Amino acid sequence: MSTSMSTSMSAAITLRNLSFEWPDGTVALSGLNATLNTGRTGLVGRNGAGKSTLLRLIAGILTPTSGRIETTGPVGYLPQTLTLGRDATVAQLLGIAGKLAALRAIESGRTGDEHFETIGDDWDIESRADEALHDIGFSATDLDRRVDEISGGEAVLVAITGLRIQRTPITLLDEPTNNLDRETRAKLAEFVDSWPGTLIVVSHDLELLERMDATAELRAATLEVFGGPYSAWQQYVDQEQAAAAQAARTAEQALKVEKRQRIEAETKLARRERTARATQRDGGIPRILAGNRASRAQSSAGGMRSTLDAKVRAAQDVLDSASSRVRRDEHIHLELPDPDVPRSRRIAELRDGDRRVVIQGPERVALIGPNGAGKTTLIENLLAGRDPERGRLLTDRVGYLPQRLDNLDERASALDNVGAVATTTAPATIRNQLARLLLRGSSVQRPVSTLSGGERFRVSLARLLFADPPAQLLILDEPTNNLDISSVEQLVEALADYRGSILVVSHDYPFLRRIGIDTVVELEPGGRIEARAGL
Repeated sequence: MSTSMSTSMSAAITLRNLSFEWPDGTVALSGLNATLNTGRTGLVGRNGAGKSTLLRLIAGILTPTSGRIETTGPVGYLPQTLTLGRDATVAQLLGIAGKLAALRAIESGRTGDEHFETIGDDWDIESRADEALHDIGFSATDLDRRVDEISGGEAVLVAITGLRIQRTPITLLDEPTNNLDRETRAKLAEFVDSWPGTLIVVSHDLELLERMDATAELRAATLEVFGGPYSAWQQYVDQEQAAAAQAARTAEQALKVEKRQRIEAETKLARRERTARATQRDGGIPRILAGNRASRAQSSAGGMRSTLDAKVRAAQDVLDSASSRVRRDEHIHLELPDPDVPRSRRIAELRDGDRRVVIQGPERVALIGPNGAGKTTLIENLLAGRDPERGRLLTDRVGYLPQRLDNLDERASALDNVGAVATTTAPATIRNQLARLLLRGSSVQRPVSTLSGGERFRVSLARLLFADPPAQLLILDEPTNNLDISSVEQLVEALADYRGSILVVSHDYPFLRRIGIDTVVELEPGGRIEARAGL
């Protein structure tokens, strides 16, 4: 089902009775009918609602189980997680490696038809790439650089630049602000403002969603499209939810009234029956007359019960209908083992030669800095003990959530992934713990590769929080990546129950404030660190 509140633009993508099931029979989307218009649309919804699956279907990466997708032209796609190997080049990330190889082959004298077919009309691809790369601080000289030589944020910006170079009529971006620092987020905002063609963006970045012409929410197998940015859509939802909650309260009271009247009527009928039996027993009226009266009373009582039962059912139907409009947001409430981190315990040190920052006790430290400053490298070296002059761990009980979530066994289930680190915990207990992290039912048995970004994140988080023995230090690298807005709230709730130390890399300042950062360490491009209290 689709509800459209903006029809001023022409249709770019039309979904007709679209359904998709995973190989194990799990239904991801069912009977979806919707229209996404030209312009910029922000696609929102809870993790697991099927946003990424829908983008992959539109991009042609997945094939619908039934139904069809109609688009007005070719589709470009940025996935939620870049899966290129670390040996891949910037040219491959841009999506132009094949054309460049064909150009160089022709320049070297190899003039096979396949090279001309590969290039097509893109003879200026290298100069166009150079111009586009300059916009993000790179150039054509970087085309042969390996992806592992640039930061995660730079990789995302390069991939988005590749989509701009390709000039597809429709472009899909799945969480494009992941790993981007404030400067690169500003550059992405410029791209979005001037993006040619149709742009569909899945994001939890409220600033980016404010730049959209429309907001589409995927929820409960429906796609509702609202003509306006996220804040206008949220205001609409809040008003609609307030009305729905009031309607549900009114309907609940009406149901109570009908049930009470039903009980009172039943009490009166029972009293009449007792009086009639007593009168007949005492011989107050003839037997035949008493029988006639009883028959009429039973008929009258039956009609009354039928009428009152119908009123109760009608009131229940109204309540059910009103309640179905009220959103039920789930919250995470964990009971975590005590990692035993007294305030006097020194957990880790960060250094730059002149300065030393000590993480001590259950302290929460934010590591910030521009893309390319080396935050992830600093953390990886810290974990591996490769550069003690820059930092060292003072405990071996460390849980690490990497930026790319590549610490999971993709073929194993959530249960098996968590069981691998919670070796003394019974499977039933692990299942219960995953349920507290909102991973329930068949999702805990499915291969991790089939889960949404948010679900994958919660599996990784479960590995950290439920490890045996419990970690004394959690190191989180951009933990709000791939999470919807409500999942960020749930992450805050999960971390609220953790009693160890936290070192977190994030550009999400509102998130850092909410988890109660004690110390901010800023890493400058030259490796210098500056520490200050709070945000």
